Amino acid sequence: MKTVYITRREHFNAAHKLWREEWSDEKNEEVFGKCANKNWHGHNFVIYVTVKGKPNPDTGFVIDLKDLSKIVKDEVVEKLDHKNLNLDVPFMKGKLASTENLIIEIWEQIKDSIQQAGGELAKIKLVETENNFVEYFGGNEPF
Repeated sequence: MKTVYITRREHFNAAHKLWREEWSDEKNEEVFGKCANKNWHGHNFVIYVTVKGKPNPDTGFVIDLKDLSKIVKDEVVEKLDHKNLNLDVPFMKGKLASTENLIIEIWEQIKDSIQQAGGELAKIKLVETENNFVEYFGGNEPF
């Protein structure tokens, strides 16, 4: 059997601010620009969760997409949608709410559930704007 990659797309809306309390207002604004807005700012995020594996000979599935959808909705969308990443999300507490840090924390939230459902988390792509996105491979080099 050959390895197959399957991806589920979901979306959520969230606000955040890039800000380091130990820095001055001027330094925060210099480093983070508009993302340091004291009144926060938001994004319409799109997340792509890719699972890899060999198709089950009985079902032809790497992972049942209903299971993958439920995992992403329960463990990501429900926890992040219409939330302030800095204030409302326990797994982001104490972390700078950059998209890079967010994607790493999302990985940690869903990797075990995906494995229990029979898949292996291979990649997450998190689109912040139409021009900016991050990809994370669990610390593994993809190439």
